[in-house]
Amino acid sequence: MNIEGKKIVFLGDSITEGWGVSHPDKIYLNLLKERFHLEKATNYGISATRIAKRLEWVDWIKSDGEMCNRCREMDTDADICIFFGGTNDYGHGDAPLGHFEDRRDDTFYGACHLLFSYLAETYPTVVIMTPLHCRNDRHQKANYKETANLKTFVNIIKEVAEYYAIPVLDLYAVSGIQPDLDGNRERLCPDGLHPNDAGHVLIADRLAGFLQTL
Repeated sequence: MNIEGKKIVFLGDSITEGWGVSHPDKIYLNLLKERFHLEKATNYGISATRIAKRLEWVDWIKSDGEMCNRCREMDTDADICIFFGGTNDYGHGDAPLGHFEDRRDDTFYGACHLLFSYLAETYPTVVIMTPLHCRNDRHQKANYKETANLKTFVNIIKEVAEYYAIPVLDLYAVSGIQPDLDGNRERLCPDGLHPNDAGHVLIADRLAGFLQTL
């Protein structure tokens, strides 16, 4: 796919919003905008938001604005939609995983279905990017009855995206960012969660290459 001059909307969380970079120009989507002279690169990243609805209000966590619902607030006049999220569902979400058959916003499976089906029906091209590794992401969630580390969420994202035939860029597998390695964390993701300028260059490179294969 030639993305030169295209209009792209980007839906995500704090990484897409730009936490961890030195300037908004260094966010991966703005790197793509400059590189490919995009007509628009609209940023719908909001820090601390999840795919699924949070069941209980917690003061220090943004408990509204779940992506499966706020996706309907995005500009629909775009050639491509890029979705990048799911880490916060693992990190501080309290919705159960649920089941593949769910179509509701308060389970992770159901919220993925609501989100991905809407994106697939609304935009000519959709790409899903899985969460990156974060520090200690092999640990099981303490507040889940189910067994759930970050890879569980990655696998559900891939499973639901496959159902809708949406291409998936598996950044969990191929980003080159692994904060459990001290040297890698220092270079690319100093806080263990949010990539820095160099990390966003890697994300932009992976995404550009992936789009060009479609």
